[in-house]
Amino acid sequence: MLISPPFGGGRAPVLARNTVASSQPLATQAGIEALQSGGNAVDAALATAITLTVVEPTMNGIGGDGFAILWDGKKLHGLNASGRAPAAWTPEYFAGKTAMDLIGWNTVTVPGMVAGWIELSRKFGKLPFAQLFKRAIHYAENGFPVSPVIARQWREATPILKSQPGFSESFLVDGKSPQAGQIWKYPEQAKTLREIAATEGESFYKGPLAQSMVDFAQATGGCFTMQDFADNHPDWVEPLAFDYGEYTLHEIPPNGSGIVAQMALGIVQAANIKQYPANSAQRIHLQIEAMRVAFADAYAHVSDARSMEVPTASLLDKDYLASRAALIDHGKAGSYGPGDPHSGGTVYLCAADESGMMISYIQSNFKGFGSGVVAPGGIAFHNRGMSFKLDAGHPNIVAPGKRPFHTILPAFLTKGGKASMAFGVMGGNMQPQGHLQFVMRFVDEYLNPQACSDAPRWRIDDVGKLTVEAAMPNSVVEGLIAMGHEVAVQPANSLDFGSAQAIAKLSDDVDSAFIAGSDHRRDGLAAGF
Repeated sequence: MLISPPFGGGRAPVLARNTVASSQPLATQAGIEALQSGGNAVDAALATAITLTVVEPTMNGIGGDGFAILWDGKKLHGLNASGRAPAAWTPEYFAGKTAMDLIGWNTVTVPGMVAGWIELSRKFGKLPFAQLFKRAIHYAENGFPVSPVIARQWREATPILKSQPGFSESFLVDGKSPQAGQIWKYPEQAKTLREIAATEGESFYKGPLAQSMVDFAQATGGCFTMQDFADNHPDWVEPLAFDYGEYTLHEIPPNGSGIVAQMALGIVQAANIKQYPANSAQRIHLQIEAMRVAFADAYAHVSDARSMEVPTASLLDKDYLASRAALIDHGKAGSYGPGDPHSGGTVYLCAADESGMMISYIQSNFKGFGSGVVAPGGIAFHNRGMSFKLDAGHPNIVAPGKRPFHTILPAFLTKGGKASMAFGVMGGNMQPQGHLQFVMRFVDEYLNPQACSDAPRWRIDDVGKLTVEAAMPNSVVEGLIAMGHEVAVQPANSLDFGSAQAIAKLSDDVDSAFIAGSDHRRDGLAAGF
């Protein structure tokens, strides 16, 4: 691993025996405080995550979803804490629509994140659950200065969401979003967090908080019932594993879309991508084409695992991926439909402690503030339900109690059956694309986590348009254009390319310390001791 950074991100990696990396410095410090109070990596991750709902409301909130991949020192565990559609969401409920709404009540599935906090704490945490809320409650009650990137995101979301139920009353002051450096307080959110902490989430799913959310929904256009909340539960799952070189990439199985990154890795392997130099137009062209192919399959076949007609093993079959790789012209951009395999606004953080425990964790309100709907007490709801389909026969068609296709992905690399790196790249469909780029930088180029993050990125947006960062070398851009790609170079301050956080083992030794990185594209911080 190359310790000195080769790219101009302006940050050095952090080396320590205990470390936390997140997209907001105050949240990272909350995680460090949990570690210094005798907690482990899970306690640190949860303290960080809970604090992020206060200090980075533009990307996540109490009404969001979450996922985790955890190394307990001996094995990996996966947690799916995404919520399900309310019982009223039959296809008939959406009659007359050709697509799901993008914001508002008809995008809100039951929030699963709080249940995930509880499950992680009970199974793996050391500190009392209520202690994990200390910093979040403090900042909500006493205020904190809004950081620059978050202030920008807040300002950009306001015109879109200000008419949604509860948004203006909750997140605007005199009709305006806070500016960078302005002190933001939200005492009502502090009360909600205290209630969740004191009842270990019971109030959120079966008690007063649940009743308050249901009452608000019924009064403002939603359809939640108490039973919808009572029926919610997270699931422990076996992470999907896919080998790449000496490493194995682990992702949460569907309804998560981590399988997209694994499929793309399999396709570039089959296409013999290593014949082209790192940072060359040819290498990036193959990555882009592989991702287009993988997305085509994912959008056609991936859904709630209970409704998938194509097994995940078929999508990851190396012969199938080789057949998909054969469609790619190494010198020309293409377009791809789904194959026929054999049938049978997000925050990411990670933490590691000196016992060897590591956690890769992500939680989200999806698109910025999410649905824009904010229940009393500062419960901002995600808009994850917008990812359902309304096409009859589609595996991801909306249905009661069903989980939608999900874009948020915690990732984990192992080597020889041992933990190597917890990482993630938040940001809508950038996430599997970021995973592909991050893994190849780490595995093939031996870069440390900070350098992997600093490297210039490319992205295919939701309609297939290719964009690249301003830092992408001109030779690469020109080479891609020559191969038929329509390339849009984004401004240097673009926020379109996600935000990475990563912690890796410095070596395979049992007593090894960690090396961490935090994305220079956001306000984040990696810290340790």
